[in-house]
Amino acid sequence: MSRRTIFRDLEILRESGVPLSYDDQQQRYRIPGTYYLPPTNFTPEEALSLIVLCHEMGGGRGLPFFAPARNAALKLESTLPGRLRERLRSVADAIQIRPVPSNVLFGQQPVYDQLLEAISGRHSVRIRYHSLAEQEEICTKLNPYRLFFSRRSWYVIGRSSLHRSTRTFNVGRILDLEPLEDSYQIPRGFSLERCLRNAWHLIPEPGQDQEVVIRFSKLVAQNVAEVAWHKTQQLRFNDDGTLDFQVTVSGLSEISWWILGYGDQAEVLKPAKLRQIIAKRAERMVGYYHP
Repeated sequence: MSRRTIFRDLEILRESGVPLSYDDQQQRYRIPGTYYLPPTNFTPEEALSLIVLCHEMGGGRGLPFFAPARNAALKLESTLPGRLRERLRSVADAIQIRPVPSNVLFGQQPVYDQLLEAISGRHSVRIRYHSLAEQEEICTKLNPYRLFFSRRSWYVIGRSSLHRSTRTFNVGRILDLEPLEDSYQIPRGFSLERCLRNAWHLIPEPGQDQEVVIRFSKLVAQNVAEVAWHKTQQLRFNDDGTLDFQVTVSGLSEISWWILGYGDQAEVLKPAKLRQIIAKRAERMVGYYHP
């Protein structure tokens, strides 16, 4: 190798952001030992899990804003021994994870990044937001506590000056965000679980929690029983093959839409208020087809 090639390679490393230093005593170029992560001896199972998850979560149908995960998987793959790398490629091709359809959140990467920075630095932001609850655009000062992904989209939860309480906002409906200099502290004892209480999904409603019992037909009973839908659920199969599904929820609106998804294969046994909600919506549905 020529002297010219060596210096060309050194220049490429510098342009790539790799820190180089020249050791006068030993007369050689060095890369600081802290620059690279220390070598990790992955088991084949550990390497496979990381590569598959990074590929799937960072892919086009994966988690919004996690595209770098695919690059991380490629870097990890390149550091593995050749024989292990070939084996993992063949096995990884046999595995595919298909998450539920999610909001792709086109154009919201800067909003996500600013929220992440605000939470890290504990400084407030002002957001302009398209609120479905208020059916209008609102503007509020927000002290963001957590970013979390749930089912189909990213959400930020924090204290809203407009509502004077802790609220949840869909990142996809944030129209504009302005970082502020105001600092804040996350309340001691705050947790996402405590804030969401026993909401079926995201929106706890005021008032006491309510016990809901739904009877699913034999046709869908096993399908329902196989999934952990809620942390409070209890299941009881009846002699005729039907399933009584019991759950305690903070509000009835969200769970009502889930029940309607099972059509005539689900009947609400209690509470009476939820039976009325389902009945009224079912009547309106019938009206669409038999005016």
